[in-house]
Amino acid sequence: MPVIEILGLEKTYLVGFWRKRPKRALHPLHLTVEEGEVFGFLGPNGAGKTTTLKLLMGLVFPTSGSARLLGRDWTDPEVKAQIGFLPEQPYFYDYLTAHELLNYYGQLSGVPGKDRKRRIDEVLQRVGLTDVKGVQLRKFSKGMLQRAGIAQAILHDPKLVFFDEPMSGLDPMGRREVRDLMEQLKHEGKTVFFSTHILSDAEALCDRVAIIHQGELRSVGAVADLTSSVQSKVEVIWQGREVPPSMKALGAECHVTGDTVRAVLAESQQDAAIDALRRERMRLIAITPVRTSLEEYFIEKLQQSETSVGSTA
Repeated sequence: MPVIEILGLEKTYLVGFWRKRPKRALHPLHLTVEEGEVFGFLGPNGAGKTTTLKLLMGLVFPTSGSARLLGRDWTDPEVKAQIGFLPEQPYFYDYLTAHELLNYYGQLSGVPGKDRKRRIDEVLQRVGLTDVKGVQLRKFSKGMLQRAGIAQAILHDPKLVFFDEPMSGLDPMGRREVRDLMEQLKHEGKTVFFSTHILSDAEALCDRVAIIHQGELRSVGAVADLTSSVQSKVEVIWQGREVPPSMKALGAECHVTGDTVRAVLAESQQDAAIDALRRERMRLIAITPVRTSLEEYFIEKLQQSETSVGSTA
């Protein structure tokens, strides 16, 4: 069952001194997210990720298009009560403690008073803030504030959670804890939609990802399916310190390490590389397939996008 259905959402701003020049921040976007998915929304800065999330939250109004969340119209107040949201740069009143902040948001979210203290203690433990729950937020680091923001987003036990750059400001341990939290939310049957530019986190977490660039959706799919479309490569390792000219002619990226040379080249050139090493009487050590990363796919998509824009211009 689709939990998020984005039906042609589009946003155009008027910019310039007189606000007469239109600038399209988001092209008509069509996207579906299924129940129970961890869905990654990827793109460089200014790609339209935050604009999309603000539109879905009702914080800005679309130029055209609509959406459905949890099977209902996105503007339905009952839907809003079942959604958790962490903005990219959350701002909280500095003189509240973490516990006071969550108590305030618990009241706003309709968490019953008899359950509120238990829920607050639970989420503080989940985000690792139990020991500082009585400390004022003005004394928190950026990473600790980010954890507090995650806590308020899940306090009311929502069915659908939106995170805008949830790893921002976190150290490697904190990022790992947030990834574990997202996996726990998935196991609880919740749907998680998050934007990020940290591709390694998306690759480790997501059931599917979407790539957006310059306000336009470039591709959607499972990470394994997307990366398999990139030309496969192999790593060829031989003994010695010399790189035959024939290997460079095959487009190999060669690196000398100690008494061995490692060369990465297209899989289609594998047989030619072996023949070249045999002619040069080099001792072959290993041939290993190189797994294409999400980062490589992402960069390739952005380069294709820039090329198409340049040719159009």
